[in-house]
Amino acid sequence: MSESINNSTVLLVEDHADLAETVGAFLEGAGVNMDYAADGAIALNLLEDNHYDAIILDLMLPKVDGIKVCQRLREKGLGTPVLMLTARDQLDDKLEGFGAGADDYLVKPFELEELSARVAALIRRSRGEISNGALQVADLIFDPSTMRVERGGKRVNLSPTSMRILRVLMRESPRLVSREQLENELWGDMLPDSDTLRSHMYNLRKGIDRPYETKLLHTVQGMGFKVAHPDDA
Repeated sequence: MSESINNSTVLLVEDHADLAETVGAFLEGAGVNMDYAADGAIALNLLEDNHYDAIILDLMLPKVDGIKVCQRLREKGLGTPVLMLTARDQLDDKLEGFGAGADDYLVKPFELEELSARVAALIRRSRGEISNGALQVADLIFDPSTMRVERGGKRVNLSPTSMRILRVLMRESPRLVSREQLENELWGDMLPDSDTLRSHMYNLRKGIDRPYETKLLHTVQGMGFKVAHPDDA
C-alpha cells in the first residue's frame, strides 16, 4: 500500500451504504482517516468546515449530484483532488465529470486496490512537495518559505504577484486552473482590470520559460492555465 495514502484524510460521498462501508473499511485498513456523506448536500456541508487530502465522489447522488458538488468545490477555489465514481462509462459522461473539475474517473464495478492506488496518486500529485517542503514541477522549484524560485539550478527573479500565481499553479499541477479561480485566490472580490492577470502571466512565462527549450507554463484558451511538463499537460 502506498505511503501517500497512509494518515491522509479522505471524504467518501456515496449513497449506496454497502459500497460505502466496503470502501471505507478497506481504506481505513490502509491507514486513511475517513469521513462519509450519503448525499451531495451533506458533502457540501462537510467541505465547509473540513480539509481533505482527496474526495471520492459518486456521480449519481440524492439532493445534489456529484457534478454539482464538484463544480461548487472548484468555484470556491478549492483544489482538493476528486476521484469520481460512476456506473456510466460513456465518453460524454467522463468529459462532463472532467469538465466539472474532477481529476480522475473510475467506473463501477472496480477493484478496491485500483481505487486505493488512484487516490494515492492524486494525493501525491496534489501535494507536489519534495523533502524540504518546496514545490517542484520538472526542473522548476519554488520554496514558499524563502520565496526562492529556481529552474535548472538557476535563480529566477519574479515579482511578488508572479510568485503567488506560480505557487497556485504549481500546487495544482498538472491540473488546469481556471482564470476565475486564479483571480479569486489572488485578489478575492477586489478584481483589477482585465489586463492585469494577462500582464502577470506574460512576465511569469518570460521568467520561467523563455530561456528554456521545454515550456512548463501552458495556456488553454478560454479555460485557464497550468504548470506542467509537456508529457503531463
